Amino acid sequence: MIVLEFKLKGKPQQYRIVDEMIRTAQFVRNKALRYWIDNSRVKLSDLYKQCAIMAKEFEWAGKLNSMARQASAERAIFAIQRFFSNCKAKKPGKKGYPQFKKNTHSVEYKTSGWALSVDKRCLTFTDGFAAGTFRLLGSRDLHFYSPNAIKRVRVIRRADGYYAQFCINVERTEEIVPTGKAIGIDVGLNHFYTNSTGETVPNPRHLRKSEKALKRLQKRVSRKKKASSNRKKAINKLGRKHLKVSRQRKDFAIKTALCVVKSNDFVAYENLQVRNMVKNHKLAKSISDAGWSQFLQWLQYFGKVYGKTVVAVAPGYTSQDCSSCGNRVQKSLSVRTHICLCGAVLDRDHNAALNILTKGLRQAGISSNTVGHTGINAWKPTSTHWW
Repeated sequence: MIVLEFKLKGKPQQYRIVDEMIRTAQFVRNKALRYWIDNSRVKLSDLYKQCAIMAKEFEWAGKLNSMARQASAERAIFAIQRFFSNCKAKKPGKKGYPQFKKNTHSVEYKTSGWALSVDKRCLTFTDGFAAGTFRLLGSRDLHFYSPNAIKRVRVIRRADGYYAQFCINVERTEEIVPTGKAIGIDVGLNHFYTNSTGETVPNPRHLRKSEKALKRLQKRVSRKKKASSNRKKAINKLGRKHLKVSRQRKDFAIKTALCVVKSNDFVAYENLQVRNMVKNHKLAKSISDAGWSQFLQWLQYFGKVYGKTVVAVAPGYTSQDCSSCGNRVQKSLSVRTHICLCGAVLDRDHNAALNILTKGLRQAGISSNTVGHTGINAWKPTSTHWW
């Protein structure tokens, strides 16, 4: 599956209709969740039946396409299934009991309720809301894909406008160019990551750089009268700034992950539990600003697309163990240099990256006698696929 996103260009009254569509989808989702709470042993088919009942009971709910109502009910059942899976896995902390939504920003259609123009540059909604036709603004081209391959269309409201995402049932594959290199990656706050060759990538700190502007915009919001049009405008400006920061972070994560995967045949990284790490209130903002989870997710994605091996290893003692002799050298977070009795003197993150590479190769069943030394790039893969 791939997702292509376009900005929707329409008239103000059309956007107001889209807002009604989103509110209706939120209503259907919340009603489906209420039905699950009030009844036992509820299945997805039962929620589908409730969607049909809602369409008859509420005239405005019937305007929403039947498959869009089903997609909203699926959101409720997915939240329920996630809750039960967390309970079954005995996940520590809160299990994520399904909650009623108050500020939904999207509505999802399946294979009906919408239509593309002949040139595939316009999107028309054909359900009871009759939102009309929107122009699709974007650099991607839908001509490469048949209409039958488009399985879902999601309409999203953001601070800077409305967007349509097309979920297309195709497999993305890219030409594989073997490099014969294997690296381990240690993410951090001082540097975004340090690899096993000692190379570092600076931490961009997008949020930190925009904090001054964000505080100024937040002050403007707090000074405006509640429920006034000026307050709404100030909130929109603040939302646009936050949206820009999140886009900067995502763009950096994608480009960095793509560079890592295309430059190496084997990549090992720490399987960090970022959700637990942000509980440290002194480092939470910096960790969230770094966007490690997003970066590691894109590493896995590009690894599959390019046929490269990307391995997640346990993070235990990667910073404490010596990459040369294996002895454990205890040190606090403030100590940034690894010094061992065997004579090894390395940057703390470089030492950790070497240990991560060693763990990754061992986990993948690949032996390399050069791990931990300057010749680790001499490792050659026997095949371009390890899936």
